[in-house]
Amino acid sequence: MSKALKNKIQNKNANIAVLGLGYVGLPLAVSFAKTGFQVFGLDMDSDRVERVQKKKTYIADVTLKDLRQVVNNGRLQASTDFSLLKTADVIIICVPTPLRRKYTPDVSFIVNAVKIIDKYIKRDTLVILESTTYPGTTRELILPVLEKSGMKVGKGLYLSFSPERIDPGNKKFPVTHIPKIVGGIDEVSGHLTKVLYEMIIKEVHLVSSADAAEMTKLLENSFRIVNIGWINELAMMCHKLNIDIWEVIEAAKTKPFGFMPFYPGLGVGGHCIPDDPLYLHWKVKKYGFNSKYIKLSADTNSNMPHYAVGRIKEILEKSKKNLSGAKILIVGVTYKKDVTDLRKSPPLRLIELLEQRGAKVAYTDPFIPYLKIGSIDLMSLGLNEKALKGFDAVVIATDHSSVNYQLILKSAKMIFDTRNVYGDLKNKKVTKL
Repeated sequence: MSKALKNKIQNKNANIAVLGLGYVGLPLAVSFAKTGFQVFGLDMDSDRVERVQKKKTYIADVTLKDLRQVVNNGRLQASTDFSLLKTADVIIICVPTPLRRKYTPDVSFIVNAVKIIDKYIKRDTLVILESTTYPGTTRELILPVLEKSGMKVGKGLYLSFSPERIDPGNKKFPVTHIPKIVGGIDEVSGHLTKVLYEMIIKEVHLVSSADAAEMTKLLENSFRIVNIGWINELAMMCHKLNIDIWEVIEAAKTKPFGFMPFYPGLGVGGHCIPDDPLYLHWKVKKYGFNSKYIKLSADTNSNMPHYAVGRIKEILEKSKKNLSGAKILIVGVTYKKDVTDLRKSPPLRLIELLEQRGAKVAYTDPFIPYLKIGSIDLMSLGLNEKALKGFDAVVIATDHSSVNYQLILKSAKMIFDTRNVYGDLKNKKVTKL
C-alpha cells in the first residue's frame, strides 16, 4: 500500500480533484473542502465554474454560506483547466451517465473523463468513479486505459467505485450523513477509498470489489423503480375496481413488518430511478438474461402521463367538456416536491401530451418561474381566485408544500389530484389518481 498517500489523506494534505460539478460533484467537493482538503472542482461547463467562483450556489444541497466559506478560504477552486489534475492525489469522477436511447447506456462522459485523467495522472493517485453505471465499468472500461501508462493497480495506481447516493432536496440526509459504499479494484484501493471517505462520512461500508459496489447502487435504484411501477399499476387496478389506492396504502402501512409504502404518481423523474436500472437491464442482456421486472416497471412508469391524460379526459367529459380546447392548469412541474429539479420530470411530459391533444395548458410552480423546454414555452401563473375559475380542470402534479391547496379547492371547477394532497376529503370537485 502507498503509505505516503494514506498519510496524505489522513493528514488532509491530499489534493482532491472532483470532475463534474453537478448534483453529485459540487456537494462532495464542498464537503471535502469544509473538512480541510484542497479541492479542485473541474467542469467543462464554464457557466458552472463561473458561478462557483462568484460564490453563487445552483445546487439545492449546497448552501450559500458553505460555498462562500470554502471559496473565500481558497479550499475550493473551480476551473475548466484540467491540467490541474497533475497536482491531484485523489480524482473523483462525478460525470453524467444518461441513456443514449431507450435501454442503452451512454458512458461517453465517463470515457472522456478517463481519457483526460490518463493525460495528466501522476504516480500514487487514487481514482474513484461515483457516476452510476453498469457492473464491470470500473474494471472493464477505466482500468485498461489507466494502466496503459505503465502503472499497475495497487502499485502506483489505485482505483475504486463508490456510488453516489444523493437525494436532491433531502435536508435530513445531506451527502455527509448518508452511509457510503466503497469497492476497490483490489484490496489496497478499497482500503484507501474507505480511509478517504471516513474523513467526511461517519459510516463507510467496504465491499469486496468495484463490481459489487456497482451492483449495490443498481439494486437500490431497481428496488425503487420496481416498487413504484407496481404501485402505479395497482393504482390503475384500484380505479377500475372503484377502490381508493391511498386508503389501501395507509391501511397496509399499519403492518409493522414486511411492508414498505410506495406511492403512485405521474411516473419517475431525476436521473437515478428512470435511467440507472436500465444500465443493469442492458448489461445482463449481454449475458443472455432478460430482466423482466426492470423493463416492465420502466414501461409502466413512463406510461403514467398517458394514463393521466385519459383520466383527465374522463373528468372533463362528466361536465360535457372536450379535452381539445379545454383550459387546464398543472400545479407543480418538478419531479419531486420542494426542489427545483426538472430532470425527466413527468409533469413536463403530461404538459406535452395535453398540448398535443389540443388542450390549452398553463402551470404554476413556486420553484420554476418559467419553462422553455422542447415544445413547452410557458410562464408560471400566480394563483388567485379569478385565475383558477378560468380553468376547466386543475391537475395537482407535484405536491409542493408552499402551494395554497385550500384556495385551489375553493376556486377550481374540477381537480385531478395525483398526489393525494386532499387526503380523505370528500368533495365532488376532487378526483384522485
